Amino acid sequence: MVTITRQHMVYQMTSSNPPAAYCDSGEEVVFETEDCFGGQIKREDQLMNGINWEAINPATGPLYVNGAVSGDVLKVEILKIDLADQGAICEGPGEGVTGKAIHDEATKIVPVRGRELVFNDRLNFPIRPMIGVIGTAPADGKAVDTGTPDLHGGNMDCNQIGEGATLYLPVNVPGALLQMGDMHARMGNGEVCVCGVEIAGRIHTRVTVLKGCTLPTPFLLRDGKAMAIYSAKTLDQAAEGATLRMRDFLIKEVGMDEHEAGFLLSTVGDVEICQCVDPNRTCRMEIPVYVTERYGYQFV
Repeated sequence: MVTITRQHMVYQMTSSNPPAAYCDSGEEVVFETEDCFGGQIKREDQLMNGINWEAINPATGPLYVNGAVSGDVLKVEILKIDLADQGAICEGPGEGVTGKAIHDEATKIVPVRGRELVFNDRLNFPIRPMIGVIGTAPADGKAVDTGTPDLHGGNMDCNQIGEGATLYLPVNVPGALLQMGDMHARMGNGEVCVCGVEIAGRIHTRVTVLKGCTLPTPFLLRDGKAMAIYSAKTLDQAAEGATLRMRDFLIKEVGMDEHEAGFLLSTVGDVEICQCVDPNRTCRMEIPVYVTERYGYQFV
């Protein structure tokens, strides 16, 4: 099994990043990740205005997957996530949505006790580990900051990308150059204060190269749902992009009539906000997997 330690951190997704490790298709790989603050916030007296903003949103990697070439799809199965024993949430003026309503900064340290978050002396919540930043190198030599989501993946902050999920990402360059980080012990849809419970940890994955796969990446399977993910400058554009990508998938791959696809999406499709605080906003369109199964389509 390949392990990439958190010593191998990058701050841009680009084909110019040298591989931190190599693996074969179908191999299991562990990514050790730092939190989105780069480990700079450990106490509640440490605020966002005191951190080095050049060292935020680190991603571990990249991983070079042997045999992956442009036009392939990279299947990333999230097998297991191990969390550190505490996470941090920060809020500040002008940051995210709630930052529009406050005038000072605050930090909250949230301990992890077994499978629960100790939010305060009245509230405990079950953990729901998820990966905020996960993606491959963009095409054409483009470099995208790890804080920005786009068609290559990146900082999608989709809280469904966790244990038991299968994420499909585009391969734009040889080896795909997969990297990930910015984990959360739990995060609500929207990430409205610009943070979830930001935390370090270990992500156990299986990575497989798919040839001839035509899924509209990024695409996600979890808990009986299929999800098309899309990022754009506005939430409206992100919601429309996710919806139209799912519609195209239903028509071109599943075999639905174009009107039937529209009727279905308006009947059982759910548009969900992943995050509304990053340079690009991210939404997902969800449908039940059994819809595709009834048409004889099977995900690989």
